[in-house]
Amino acid sequence: MRFTYRLKKFRMRLLKVATCNLNQWAMDFDTNLRNIKESIFRAKEAGAVVRIGPELEITGYGCEDHFLEQDTVTHAWECLKDILLGDWTENILCSIGMPIIHGGVRYNCQVFCLNRRILMIRPKMCLANDGNYREFRWFSAWTPKDKLIEFQIPIDISESLSQQSVPFGYGYIQLLDVSIAAETCEELFTANGPRIALALNGVEIFTNASGSHHQLRKLNLRMDAIRNATRFCGGVYVYSNHQGCDGGRLYYDGCSCIAINGDIVAQGSQFSLKDVEVSTAIVDLDAVSSYRGSISSFREQASHQEEVPSIKAQYRLCHSFNLGFVPSMPIEVRYHCPEEEIALGPSCWLWDYLRRSGASGFLLPLSGGADSSSVAAIVGCMSQLVIKGVFYVHVNAISGFFMLVFLLEDAVDLLDWFALLCGVLDRKNIQEDGDEQVKADALRIGLYKNGEIPTDSKEFAKRIFYTVYMGSENSSEVTRSRAKILADEIGSWHLNVDIDGVISALLSLFQTLTGKCLRYKVDGGSNTENLALQNIQARVRMVLAFMLASLMPWVHSKAGFFLVLGSSNVDEGLRGYLTKYDCSSADINPIGSVSKQDLRSFLRWASIHLHYTSLAEVEAAPPTAELEPIRSDYNQLDEVDMGMTYEELSIYGRLRKIFRCGPVSMFQNLCHKWCGKLTPSEVAEKVKHFFKYYSINRHKMTVLTPSYHAESYSPEDNRFDLRQFLYNSRWPYQFRKIDELVQEVSDQRTARFPEGLEDLDTDSASGSGTGVVAAGSSNPNAGI
Repeated sequence: MRFTYRLKKFRMRLLKVATCNLNQWAMDFDTNLRNIKESIFRAKEAGAVVRIGPELEITGYGCEDHFLEQDTVTHAWECLKDILLGDWTENILCSIGMPIIHGGVRYNCQVFCLNRRILMIRPKMCLANDGNYREFRWFSAWTPKDKLIEFQIPIDISESLSQQSVPFGYGYIQLLDVSIAAETCEELFTANGPRIALALNGVEIFTNASGSHHQLRKLNLRMDAIRNATRFCGGVYVYSNHQGCDGGRLYYDGCSCIAINGDIVAQGSQFSLKDVEVSTAIVDLDAVSSYRGSISSFREQASHQEEVPSIKAQYRLCHSFNLGFVPSMPIEVRYHCPEEEIALGPSCWLWDYLRRSGASGFLLPLSGGADSSSVAAIVGCMSQLVIKGVFYVHVNAISGFFMLVFLLEDAVDLLDWFALLCGVLDRKNIQEDGDEQVKADALRIGLYKNGEIPTDSKEFAKRIFYTVYMGSENSSEVTRSRAKILADEIGSWHLNVDIDGVISALLSLFQTLTGKCLRYKVDGGSNTENLALQNIQARVRMVLAFMLASLMPWVHSKAGFFLVLGSSNVDEGLRGYLTKYDCSSADINPIGSVSKQDLRSFLRWASIHLHYTSLAEVEAAPPTAELEPIRSDYNQLDEVDMGMTYEELSIYGRLRKIFRCGPVSMFQNLCHKWCGKLTPSEVAEKVKHFFKYYSINRHKMTVLTPSYHAESYSPEDNRFDLRQFLYNSRWPYQFRKIDELVQEVSDQRTARFPEGLEDLDTDSASGSGTGVVAAGSSNPNAGI
């Protein structure tokens, strides 16, 4: 009796919470509603009593100007009504994201629902409005902090729910045994986040509904922010995010997680083909109270903190002490290396685009060079991920003493390996236990019939991926061979096409019209002729690629069309080192925002981890366009053509975009960076050369193929890097200022750093990369 009494007197407050990654699709309300319901079902099935979903999950985050349409808000209310009229919110507190209009103003809101009623609506207070985000275009920030107002629920919704109004604004929900409040995405990263005042008011659980996109090397920043949100103030932080391509250039990279007092106790995947993924954790709220009470400065600030508005809800959510209800243990955060991010992020993005576009597959002009080979490897990786998604294989050994359980890397190869190990392969012991949506999409896109299923990534790639080598008289047998070998490794349907006949026809037509015969520069032609001859080859390849993409499915008696994949990288876009309307012009481009340096690292990684061994040879080869004739004394090279290295291009790109440098400040910072290696006049020439060709070619960014966003210095003109496309490419005022500075420091040509000062021209990736401009220009972490 004494033990029982103590249990009652000193009961713990244990709470099981759930968060989720959802692969929503902007404006597809059926899909979005289905995913929301599935996530609630899984959360309840796991025993959770709190479920958090991502930002604007009903509509999808990427609706953009569709948010301005009244229909979008109306349909969101209709979907919410559907949820509330069912038993989805019975005994579980759900936070659901949707746009809401109040007083003629549109807000980005979290709607808290429990037991078929709306408890509170929390509008977003800090809007994201830089980089890829334009939230102020569609929403207004909620600013009042002193009170909650009564929001009148739309009449047709209120009649169905038998609820006329609900508290609206900044505040928190006080239940009988726990207090809960919301943040939304950007509010996690602001200097004075709402959680600070809320924590000082005693709020224990913070939810964050997010719409955060993937960018290389970015995840650690987000995870650090989540940990720090509860490390300094205590509390439980439940973070939810979208995962997938919801209709645009961004890939939302999931990684929903749960943190308590600075420890991560649950983490979802960063990249996945699944539409719904739910993560749960059991948290001890008494540990929050104890943690806060141990910090004297927190107690002091809380004692005179201004009161935050709240509402009361007469519900219990917590469990008391129970040996079968154990708090979740801290885990180590899982991070992917940049090479894995390049493999997995664009692969998942491509899969979403393929399955939602109605296309039957992809077609890639494969030149055997680094860029197109990287794209081919990414499609190969996508095929491997699909097979993994279709199957979770259980192979029972004949002896019956053990069972081998593994995810398929390559169905046939791994199963054959196991057959050699056991001496026999009994396929009746293989059970399908994969994701049903991935399987259904794979069967539909791959045109599997009569009970067939995809079991091998190469066989699947053969059905959905065409590669074509379009060679000319300037192409080498080396690149032709590399393209063929890589295609065989991936499994694509490979075509080898000679385009000289088409080029000759065009040149003959030109000669008939003008009487002029074009010559390459190595054969005595002018720069104009040389460039025209290269552009003709490049543009013929684009036309042929689109023709094959539309007709090859028909040739093979398949329905639909193929999407053409582009393969220009971010550095070439920045410099304009591409032909307008050549093979850089495609339907989508998975590497358009990835640097050449990162792609080379990816190729080395993929040659081992994706088992495409020919990529090692591709990476080792010097980059060349192969658009000019090869001579004994001349071989066309990209970096020679550009007048700068790819490493230098990355530096210029970071200085221009991330550090907001114009020509003069770029010159000044590079003088510091390259001090002792280049004279100021040499630095000046490099800066002028870059800005000249950047501005001459900026117009090409207006028609840049929609690309996966991965890099913070992307020159993508559509929404990320908004600048003019008609420049005075002579930059007379700026270049004159550079010349004046060169003259002023002419006596410092041999200047060195002061003794003991570390060389700024390093590739260090330490720190945020934003503190010292000269050093940060080489830091791939800069600008995240």
